[in-house]
Order: sequence, then C-alpha cells, then structure tokens
Amino acid sequence: MTSPLAGLKVLDFTTLLPGPYATMLLADMGAEVIRIEALNRPDMLRLLPPMVEAGISAAHATINRNKQSIALDLKQPEAVEICRRLVETHDIVIEQFRPGVMQRLGLDYDTLKAINPALIYCSITGYGQNGPMKDRAGHDINYLALSGLASYSGNRETGPGLHAVQIADIAGGSHHAVMGILAAVIQRQSSGQGQHIDISMLDGAIVLNAMAGAGFLADGRTPEPERELLNGGSFYGYYRTRDDRWFSVGSLEPQFAEGFFRAIGKPEWLSRVADASPEQQQQLRNDIQTRFAKNTFEEWRMVFEPLDLCVEPVLTLSETTCHQHSQARDLIVDVPDCSGKPQAQLACPIQFSSAPLQYERTGVMPGTDTYEALRALGLDQQAIDELIEKGVAGH
Repeated sequence: MTSPLAGLKVLDFTTLLPGPYATMLLADMGAEVIRIEALNRPDMLRLLPPMVEAGISAAHATINRNKQSIALDLKQPEAVEICRRLVETHDIVIEQFRPGVMQRLGLDYDTLKAINPALIYCSITGYGQNGPMKDRAGHDINYLALSGLASYSGNRETGPGLHAVQIADIAGGSHHAVMGILAAVIQRQSSGQGQHIDISMLDGAIVLNAMAGAGFLADGRTPEPERELLNGGSFYGYYRTRDDRWFSVGSLEPQFAEGFFRAIGKPEWLSRVADASPEQQQQLRNDIQTRFAKNTFEEWRMVFEPLDLCVEPVLTLSETTCHQHSQARDLIVDVPDCSGKPQAQLACPIQFSSAPLQYERTGVMPGTDTYEALRALGLDQQAIDELIEKGVAGH
C-alpha cells in the first residue's frame, strides 16, 4: 500500500521549528519534500546540542527526516531560476520568511502561480501577511503573551510560567499549516486552482483559547490564574510526593472525584469540592498536597495504577519513552542515517490502517541532494559543477 500523501511534492523554504515540523509531518505521511537551504546561513536547529553526527543535531535529524536537501544562495538569480523550475513540477511551497522577503527574491506567490496555477503556497509568520505587526520579530513566548494564554497560566504570585515545548510554534503554526495545506489540496481536486495560505502563529495561539475565549466573548469575564477550573482554581493539578516526584490529578467528574478521595483515604473531603470559593479551593489543594507528601512516588503509583480515576504519575522523558504505552503504540522508531546507522526518534503520532508509515532517512547536511535534484531538472555534471563553483549551489 502507498503512503497517504504519496505523489504530493513539496518545496520547503523554512528553518528552525514551525515550518520544518509541518513538513516533517507531510514527509512522514509520504509527501516528497525538498528543503531549499541557505549556503551561508546555517539553520540554528542543526547546531542545537546534542549532536548525533558531525554538523547534525538530534533535533535536526528528527525534524528533517524523510526530506531531501538542496543548498542554494537565493540572492543569486541562477538559484532563483532553479527554484522556479522546481515549482513547475511541485504541488506545494511552504516558506517562513517575514512578509515581503520572498517577493524581493522573486519567489512570491503571485510570481510562482504564473508558472504553476495549481500551486499551493503556505506562508508561516509570527503575525501574518497583513496588520500592524506583520513585520515584527517574535518567538513562541511572545505569541503566547499576546494571545492571552499566558495571562491566566502560571500562578498569581510568580506570574506566567515558561512552557517546555513551543505551543504557539507547533500547535499554532505547524499544525494549522498542515491542516490548511491539506484542505487546499482537497479543494484543488475540484477547482484545479492553487491558493495562498496565510498562517500566523499568533492567530493560531489566540484560537487555542477555546473554552476561556468562548466564555469571555459570552459574558465578558476575563479568566485569571488560579481561578479557573483547570488552572488552579480547583483541586485539578499537580501534587508533590514525599520523595519530590509529582502526580497529576484530573478527577473532576463526580465518579472520579469520589474514587480519588477514597483512594487517598479522605472520602469525607468530597463534599468540599462543591464550595468553589478561591479560599476553600486553595485550602483543599493544600490539604491534598499534605496528604500526597506522606507517601513516596512509588507508593502512590501502586495505589493509583489499578484505578481508573484520571490520576497519573508525572514521568520523566526517559520513563515516557520506556513506558508500556509508548512501546505498544510504536512511538519510538529507528530511522537510518546516511550511513545506514539507526537513530532512535519520536514517531509520527498519526496511525493509518492502510499501511505503516515509512521512515527512510534522518535529516541530512545542507546540499546532500543538490546533484540529484539538479540532474532531475536536466542539468549535466558540468553545469552543476559551474553553479557550485560560482556559489549558486552547494553540496
């Protein structure tokens, strides 16, 4: 059986995380992805320790797996011409420059759709292609701050908390880009026309305020830290054990709450859940914390593991990768590098019944596939060597 996106051809002009994560998902699902990488400006993700081989970090090797790489100097007209020729036979372009950069290079949507009217062109930026902030720099933390999400995260005394993963970059940017691209592919099947998709990571983060945003727009009440059901305004939360490990408690529904308080030996505390005042909920959290602090992580694990109560241990990443669920779901896969040596990587989480996804190669050095890609355009060895000598292309 073929992969779900077999036959779909993507040109990837992105760097760092949001765009490459999106094209990793497309490549994992079978799309043919060619990364257009800069000759003289390294992708910082490739330099982020730990390294798995010379010049390639573990993050780069994972997020750029299943992709080919061409190294080009897009400031040179010959390199731009190569990209335009590639566009003739590709379905999708995805780029992550600030608005206007691709136009200055001669690779903007209006220029490329004249070459290929069926082209789907996706731009990922912090703030979108229009609006007063479109040219402003930003990172994940800034998008979360402006989205309102940070305002009711963390706690009242210390303020917003830092997140260990890039929520706006991936959930706001990468995932919405993939959804938009695949929706455009479906629409093209009936219209025959491509289109420009404008993905703003801030926009994507704003709409993650799914429940709180709906509530605010309905009654005007602004959510606050440690005052909402899921951010510390109830007993839903994390609790430290005697040996400084943690458990997550999400037992909100009545049957789970009843079972939870019975499991910790305090069934009488169930009645306290009904008093939603901040003071009473804080006291309940404090009392639960005191109870958790009496036992070790392993002792609590033995209590809760056989019970279906929405209570789970906080695992380290090491424990997660070895966990029976991760193993049963094949969430750790071996992907061969260029030499054929397997590298352990996190798998694509989407599972298809038709056929397992294929992991053909880890991320590679820039320009690894330059010769192959240029030969496919009809250039002979001498022409390619001349482009490399002039600094138009690299390998």
